Amino acid sequence: MIKINLLPFRAARRKENIRRQITIYVLSVSLVLLVAGYFFLSLTSTLSDLADEKAAQKKELAKYADTIKKIKAIEKKVGEIEAKLSVIKELEKNKTGPVRLLDQIAMAIPKDRLWLKSIKESKGTLSLSGTAMDNDTVAIFMTNLEKSPQITSVDLKSTKLQHLKEYKLRVSNFVLTCKQYSEEKKPKSKRKRR
Repeated sequence: MIKINLLPFRAARRKENIRRQITIYVLSVSLVLLVAGYFFLSLTSTLSDLADEKAAQKKELAKYADTIKKIKAIEKKVGEIEAKLSVIKELEKNKTGPVRLLDQIAMAIPKDRLWLKSIKESKGTLSLSGTAMDNDTVAIFMTNLEKSPQITSVDLKSTKLQHLKEYKLRVSNFVLTCKQYSEEKKPKSKRKRR
């Protein structure tokens, strides 16, 4: 029988396998290092681009900082001016309100038959006192006042008959109270003047 020694063949095959595995391992590690290097360079480039962009935006923001300060100053001035305008409008409204009210009271007075002595206002209530030729004139005056758009109700507090001997006349002294509406609370229905 012939004996063949296969031991050197197996040893050579084992060495070849080890060499192949080492080569695969080295190539794999090299490939991983190459891929990692590529990603590192890519991320470094991206980071550098972002840093450059950030620096450029900071420069641009610095350019607009003065403009932003000017805009804020202008907005502040606009706010102050609007506050002043609202105060002026309120003052104008308060200035013209009493003038309109006095005009309406003057229009309600029967000519040459009624004279007012005093007008007092307190918390939206007017107190009117005066002298009329007779009680009918006082009633006409009250009716005219109720037709006024700024007066909501008229109440007669008192009337007193007075005799003027030097003129040989009898006149009625009266006291009325009226409620006036404010701009915020307008009456539900305005009566038209005739």
